[in-house]
Amino acid sequence: MTDLDISPSVGQELPERYVHLLKEVLSFSLWDGQDGAVWRGRKSAQILQRLLERRNLSVARIISPEVRQNGQDWPRLAHTMVGAKRLDNLQECIETILLDGVPGDLIETGVWRGGSCILMRGILAAHGVEDRRVWVADSFSGLPKPDPARYPADTGDRHHTVTELAVSLAEVKDNFRRYGLLDDQVRFLPGWFSETLPGAPIERLALMRLDGDMYSSTIEALSALYPRLSDGGFCIIDDFGAVEGCRRAVEDFRAAEGINAPLVRIDACGAYWRR
Repeated sequence: MTDLDISPSVGQELPERYVHLLKEVLSFSLWDGQDGAVWRGRKSAQILQRLLERRNLSVARIISPEVRQNGQDWPRLAHTMVGAKRLDNLQECIETILLDGVPGDLIETGVWRGGSCILMRGILAAHGVEDRRVWVADSFSGLPKPDPARYPADTGDRHHTVTELAVSLAEVKDNFRRYGLLDDQVRFLPGWFSETLPGAPIERLALMRLDGDMYSSTIEALSALYPRLSDGGFCIIDDFGAVEGCRRAVEDFRAAEGINAPLVRIDACGAYWRR
């Protein structure tokens, strides 16, 4: 896509500064890696971790700014594990649909602590947009167990065992509240994607950001939501380069639907295309 000129004029300077600061705070980038990262090692290390957790302690390491920018760690405190490149891409896509007048709402499927959705709402607020909603879709209890009979590509997938990926609806709402961005323009869709997305009360989308990791979570979101994506809208896939099942789901869906729009890589993990 063409680079968007977001050089702030006098009238735009404060909103642009706000969005920049919002991204820095959401990713904890202001603290130069002092956030650390979840440390997950061998069995002996995991036992040590559990002992420390009983005392509200944890094992962490200092993360370089470059690692955080590329979203290659699992932070302890940040509200998003998405790096600067993917946050910048999200901002650019949103501001492009606003400039081009692409109709529809914004959605993320698989939100973790809510950081990317908080950024979506913050960008709408910065531009004074009141006629679009941000949809926040997640089980809020982690990822589903694989169903190899239905989705063979998920055979052996272990995402459902990763407790760090389970963030409650109450916590995500509280994170929105901390930024002053929990209002009627934010709508939550709690539950498995197969149950919530097909009947979700969404008429049109201008942007869909999928972060479901697994084949099942990705293909279910694409099947339910892509028909509602407006021409000129964006489909962003967070885990395209990181999870094999996700990549296969995207390639299978694009092939089945005859989608030939260029698939653009954002960084080592993310990719997107414009409809």
